[in-house]
Amino acid sequence: MINMKRNEILAVYGDKPLEMAKKLLSAAEIEKLIGDRDGKIGIKPNLVLASPASDGATTHPEIAAGIIEYLKDSGFRNIEILEGSWVGDRTQEAFRVCGYTELSKGYGVKLIDLQKDSFKSYNCKGVEIAVCDEAMKLDFLFNLPVLKGHCQTLMTGALKNGKGLIPNAEKRRFHAMGLNKPIAHLNTVLRNDFIIVDGICGDLDFEEGGNPVVMNRMFAALDPVLCDSYICELMGFNPEDVPYITLAERLGVGKRYDPQTSALTELNRPECSADFRSGRKVEKLRKYVDAQSACSACYGSLIHALARMERDGELSKIKSPVAIGQGFRGKTGETGVGRCTCGFGNSLAGCPPSAGDILRFLRGL
Repeated sequence: MINMKRNEILAVYGDKPLEMAKKLLSAAEIEKLIGDRDGKIGIKPNLVLASPASDGATTHPEIAAGIIEYLKDSGFRNIEILEGSWVGDRTQEAFRVCGYTELSKGYGVKLIDLQKDSFKSYNCKGVEIAVCDEAMKLDFLFNLPVLKGHCQTLMTGALKNGKGLIPNAEKRRFHAMGLNKPIAHLNTVLRNDFIIVDGICGDLDFEEGGNPVVMNRMFAALDPVLCDSYICELMGFNPEDVPYITLAERLGVGKRYDPQTSALTELNRPECSADFRSGRKVEKLRKYVDAQSACSACYGSLIHALARMERDGELSKIKSPVAIGQGFRGKTGETGVGRCTCGFGNSLAGCPPSAGDILRFLRGL
């Protein structure tokens, strides 16, 4: 019997992606999920461009390393990493800059450049879409999206990460079609066997990075619709704000996250961190925060909530900095978020609260 359920999210906190990935695989009993030791296993990171993960756009190579180590220790050998960067960037350069060329040599795992792969067209529930052949040969796929924003679709996660498995000409056509419809239909044929979301330091707004928000979290899911709707909650969006999520649900790809019926299993608790590196936009938002020994996961949620308020012209409602962090335990004040500020006049519980929780709380004030 498999331990992980399709309506479940497994969450882990920290700043060591390799160990965190292994913890998620162990909790999910990934050996039972994969089954056949001789099956062809693919690892699909988000390497949209040649940019290090610290910039907030690409998947930390340590996550792939953790998966490979765990699988090899469990007797799996037929493993490859496959990706096709966005049009205008070369996948081989992204492999090199993002640390995957070195990883490939160290672990003896092939890198598959899908920009050079053959492809076939598939009927994706009424929409014809070309998909790279190597992606369709897999027996099991690890999907490793980055928790980050996107200038056209607001956010990007498991469903949109599948766009790297189609040829460049099809990527151009996706944009001409408006992205949302083809992304949803593509996922009716793509594998999404196990998703690990890199939420270590994803960008606040842009797919190409530049404004990383340190959240020091990762989570796993089996359902890409559940996964992406949960990302919406973490970033302060509603799933209805991202049309490809609701369309994918209507097409039968999966079911969205619901706190009442979905299970959130946290494998550990977030720890205090002083690592709040960020881009210029995040620096502007920090003046609305009074952080004292705050955890990255909690702090990152607050930054995402403030970004949503800025987008909607609501930052003027924040009259004084919002308190956050363990330094406020046992203290009083005006407004605070997180369990550590429970003594404040206006306080939001949670450890850590999501950006959606914080957004609703601040707007309610």
